[in-house]
Amino acid sequence: MRSALLLGLLLLISTLAFSQSKYRRALAKPGDGVNTLLYRNGLNPSQHLRQFQQLNRANLTKRNGLIIGRTYLLPHRSAPKPAAGKTTSRAKTAAGARAATSHGISTTPLLPAKLFGPAYSPVPVRDRALRGAVYYLSPGHAGPDPGAIGQYGPHKLAEDEYAYDVTIRLARVLMEHGATVYMMVQDPNDGIRDESVLKMDYDELTYPQQRIPLSQLGRLRQRMTQVNKLYARHKGAYQRLLSLHVDSRSAGQNIDVFFYHHQNSQAGLRLAKNIHKVFTARYKRAQPTRPYKGNVSVRSSLYEVRTSHAPAVFMELGNIRNSKDQRRFVVADNRQALANWIYEGLLADYTGR
Repeated sequence: MRSALLLGLLLLISTLAFSQSKYRRALAKPGDGVNTLLYRNGLNPSQHLRQFQQLNRANLTKRNGLIIGRTYLLPHRSAPKPAAGKTTSRAKTAAGARAATSHGISTTPLLPAKLFGPAYSPVPVRDRALRGAVYYLSPGHAGPDPGAIGQYGPHKLAEDEYAYDVTIRLARVLMEHGATVYMMVQDPNDGIRDESVLKMDYDELTYPQQRIPLSQLGRLRQRMTQVNKLYARHKGAYQRLLSLHVDSRSAGQNIDVFFYHHQNSQAGLRLAKNIHKVFTARYKRAQPTRPYKGNVSVRSSLYEVRTSHAPAVFMELGNIRNSKDQRRFVVADNRQALANWIYEGLLADYTGR
């Protein structure tokens, strides 16, 4: 009897071990929330969150949060196949996405292969949570102007390269959820990069394919002329401009992500507050002993904020000269987390309007 029970127990243990071996695994890193972990591994929280929680119940906090340093099982990417002769709404969405173009970023495999890079294309449309929303994404500087420069060991870190990488990651996430996205600055060959040190170049173009002028005012005027033309084309739609920058302060000054808006723009203020709320919550979860000090304030003199016809938010992502802030940029997962958190704020703003 005892031997039979022992044999049954061994069979159960081996069955569980075999079952768990079928799943991919991912390590929870500092700054990760469940959504961030899922997005980083190509999974959509709206489709996979419940299964993730069921698979990892024993390794989650009381509030279903991650424990940094632990390994988690990942749900399978594949979805159930529709019955023969039937087309699901998701299949229709995917078919429509393959034929759609988001003016400057196409959802077909061709253009993303150039803009996102082969490792991150094509862009799958996972849902339509942002359908009807139009975003103008403007990474700071570019072309002949690399922006702020930080020293990282023997390497130089250029503001425009890191602002661009976060922005192009954000563009991809927005497109995954059905948004129309315009990258107002486009690099024809960099794509999304996972290296720590992003090599400087000067070949970026202003949408649609304009050479970027040397003059700072000329660059901003060129960019905003295009934004406002597109705004008129999409008249009546929900439209927002996000300008992403990296600050340069004294090397000893560690800063959190902060936000500017125009004093007369209630929509810009609301958008900034929605993104700020996500960052506050994420920092509280990831670093409970360290308060988040990023803030929302008025800066109406900024050219993009002042001249944009779409409600605008100007973001400073950190100090490129500070060693602690540099980890926010040189770790690819951290750049993706920035993009994911911004997306969550944008989604909250869009659905709560």
